[in-house]
Amino acid sequence: MGMRKRTHMCGSVLTGDVGKQVVLKGWVQRARNLGGLIFVWLRDHTGIVQAVFDSTVLDPATFALAESLRGEFVIEVTGTVRSRAADAVNEKMATGAVEVAVDGLTVLNVSKTPPIYIDDDTNEQESLRLKYRYLDLRRPGLQSMLRFRHRVIKTLREYIDTLDFVEVETPILTKSTPEGARDYLVPYRLKPGLFYALPQSPQIYKQLLMLSGLDRYYQIARCFRDEDGRADRQPEFTQFDLEMSFVEPEDIQTVVEGAFQRVFQDVMNIPVSLPLKRITWRDAMARYGSDKPDTRFGMEISDVSETVRGCGFNVFETALENGQTVCAVCAKGAGKLSRRELDALGEFVKTYHVKGLAWAVPNEDGTVRSTFAKAMQGDSMSRLLARMDCQSGDALFVIADRRLVALTAMGQLRLRLGRDLGLIDTSRYDLLWVTEFPLLSFNEEENRFAAEHHPFTAVMDEDVPLMETDPGAVRAKSYDLVLNGVEMGSGSIRIHQSDLQSKMFSLIGLTLEEAQEKFGFLLEAFQYGTPPHGGFAFGIDRLVMVLSGADSLRDVLAFPKIQNGVCLMMDTPANVQQQQLDTLKITVDK
Repeated sequence: MGMRKRTHMCGSVLTGDVGKQVVLKGWVQRARNLGGLIFVWLRDHTGIVQAVFDSTVLDPATFALAESLRGEFVIEVTGTVRSRAADAVNEKMATGAVEVAVDGLTVLNVSKTPPIYIDDDTNEQESLRLKYRYLDLRRPGLQSMLRFRHRVIKTLREYIDTLDFVEVETPILTKSTPEGARDYLVPYRLKPGLFYALPQSPQIYKQLLMLSGLDRYYQIARCFRDEDGRADRQPEFTQFDLEMSFVEPEDIQTVVEGAFQRVFQDVMNIPVSLPLKRITWRDAMARYGSDKPDTRFGMEISDVSETVRGCGFNVFETALENGQTVCAVCAKGAGKLSRRELDALGEFVKTYHVKGLAWAVPNEDGTVRSTFAKAMQGDSMSRLLARMDCQSGDALFVIADRRLVALTAMGQLRLRLGRDLGLIDTSRYDLLWVTEFPLLSFNEEENRFAAEHHPFTAVMDEDVPLMETDPGAVRAKSYDLVLNGVEMGSGSIRIHQSDLQSKMFSLIGLTLEEAQEKFGFLLEAFQYGTPPHGGFAFGIDRLVMVLSGADSLRDVLAFPKIQNGVCLMMDTPANVQQQQLDTLKITVDK
């Protein structure tokens, strides 16, 4: 007998279908045999419906077949939809008011006992779930996650389409460009010793498309980075990539924030009012100690250098004499922390390269429980507490160190306190722009400047003269979009003049020859009438992770890799045959 056509999905059989003859197909979630009656929960990606096999109605062969059903068998059933008895209604199931009285059964495929439960409440080891990812993906939670991801991308495409952008696929086999993370290399068979690289981003191609006069480009782009695995990194990822000509930062920001507004509205049903808040990098560091500030709670950082000047406490005095900064936060309600918890916070900040943490907890009787109160002369302690509006029941935390180091450590402490004290409103989505990043960051080990974003970033017009005199103070026309303290993506206006691009290369220590060797084609291309242009890219995986509340990027990918870039399911990376290596003229030094 040939397969019948399916009439309904399992999750769509509802009270309106009572009396109808249906054909259903799916997987057996579970089978319960009560003697003359067998109850089977039949599952597909839409949900579960109960099918009832009754020995008094069915012929013995069909009932015997029903008795053989086990979890994950693939079956086809025909039958009639009927209402369940009042005491048998299952409120937890969308289809819980009905069931299917079966009159025909075909087993389409049998299944071994699966090594993992196909159930959202599973608490099996992640490594086991990833090894059997194709079974793990049968779980309703992951099914709906993949559909959610699809809706996010579909919404982005529909939005960007209305703005006259053209999607162009750029090559995956490209050229290795040093900057940022390591490249994945692909050997070239026809000339041993030559290699392609997989793209870390479509950066250079999209700039060349602007030079080609395309005006507006976008791509849902696969990118590859050979980085050491961290929880929120994958060796390959998807980004929404765009570039525009004849624009300033605001033009690009308007397009991007419009895309986010549309996704929030259409997919999450959450209104976002535009334009988004903008904060400069300098401000973000000063107030939040982070270039991706979480603004869902207050506890902003204050520079208390002037307040403690001449206070007598050696640590503060020495720092200020050396041109360093003293900064502080007041944590409301943190006075209840024990000595041990406060000391643990001191150890925590040391991991961010500061010497230590000073703390003070004012008591109701006017005394202060503190690591440094004794060293503070005169009224300098009460002046400091007043400056920070730190009352009894609160806790004051102070760090003295080089400015950016101190602010960064304090920013991390602020986040930890925000989490520990439950100050973060997790129902909120705070989207904001961080603008005017520094063009360069100084690499102390190599004693040279490196590009903060990438070496094609344009300079704020008024800062161009500083490229000669004070490169570290130069601000870039670059901007990041931040959501709840997570960097969603970044972009910039690009350099479109050859002379400025060469200047930038020399600032980051590339000689003219090196620049020519690595980027010669780009420098030459820039000599043929390049329009001013700029763009942005944001990670789709990360956006879906934040919107869905998933704990890890692995939860929003169909087939993720674990920390060290390994796929447990396919057991990759893997050995290849010696013959393949010989063809490529590759010898492996183990």
